[in-house]
Amino acid sequence: MKRWISGWRAGLGAAALACAQLAGAAYPDRPIKLVVPYTPGGSTDQFGRALAEGMSRELKQTVVVENKPGGATQVGTNLVAKAPADGYTIVFATNGSMVLNPMLYKKIAYDPPRDFKIFSIGAEAPLVVVTNTQVPASTIRDFAAYAKSADGKLNYSSVGLGNALQLATEMLKSDLGIKVTHVPYNGSAPALAALLANDVQLMVDVVSTSLPHIKAGKLKPLAVTSRNRLEVLPNVPTVAESGYPDFHAATWFGLAAPADTPPEVIARLRAAADSAVRDPKFRATFDGLGLVVQQPRSQAEIDRYIEADRAHWGKVIRANNISLD
Repeated sequence: MKRWISGWRAGLGAAALACAQLAGAAYPDRPIKLVVPYTPGGSTDQFGRALAEGMSRELKQTVVVENKPGGATQVGTNLVAKAPADGYTIVFATNGSMVLNPMLYKKIAYDPPRDFKIFSIGAEAPLVVVTNTQVPASTIRDFAAYAKSADGKLNYSSVGLGNALQLATEMLKSDLGIKVTHVPYNGSAPALAALLANDVQLMVDVVSTSLPHIKAGKLKPLAVTSRNRLEVLPNVPTVAESGYPDFHAATWFGLAAPADTPPEVIARLRAAADSAVRDPKFRATFDGLGLVVQQPRSQAEIDRYIEADRAHWGKVIRANNISLD
């Protein structure tokens, strides 16, 4: 009898283990929600939706995009921080939500290193330094000379306080040794309208929103902030090429899940995201919009990338004493 009970228990344990393994292998067995903490239609939303589509094909399960804008990405991001760590709720992550916000806001409900595992860096969004046709400058050095002669009377626009565009402009001002007054706007459309009207004379913008105005001859690209020239602006030099060799600024788009999500689920999600960004059609679409689609990274490489990004922008924020609350 004892041998029978012992055998029965062993069989039960083996069955339980098999069921657990089967359950793990079945992930995902229902749709996954990707929270995008931005309004529909912008480059971030477009990239998130394309990632969701590519991941759906790989996972054989629908990845549903849910837009949750507000609070400089904090509304949607915090929603995912509090979600069950089961791999069925993930967030579209950017350096704004995962790097800048925690350094800019003292009152913030989530802490990225504690609350999230960033498992994909899908693209970098390099920036372009633009001016209007009324400004007598065609290069960064030309603009620096013009700004110095204007003796602090020039302005620059951004999409608001504390975002990567404003911080990159402050970096540029410091490197060029110029004084230009910041005028924040509520979004890229009014910021670009002000530049076109010569209410401001400079803007550092994501390439995708300035590109139509550049192609129409209404804005002049002075330089790009990436490490290398961009395919969509092959004749525009980098800031580094223009005589400021240490200059580099870019925002990034990626994916994150609640920190306690099981490692095997994170690995499955990362593999699906990697499959999406490897797709030639996907890469061609977003390279053509001025995004630099990234090669897949290991988790260790992603962790190092994020730490370096935090160190880079932290230095800028501290140097300019920027705080948003």
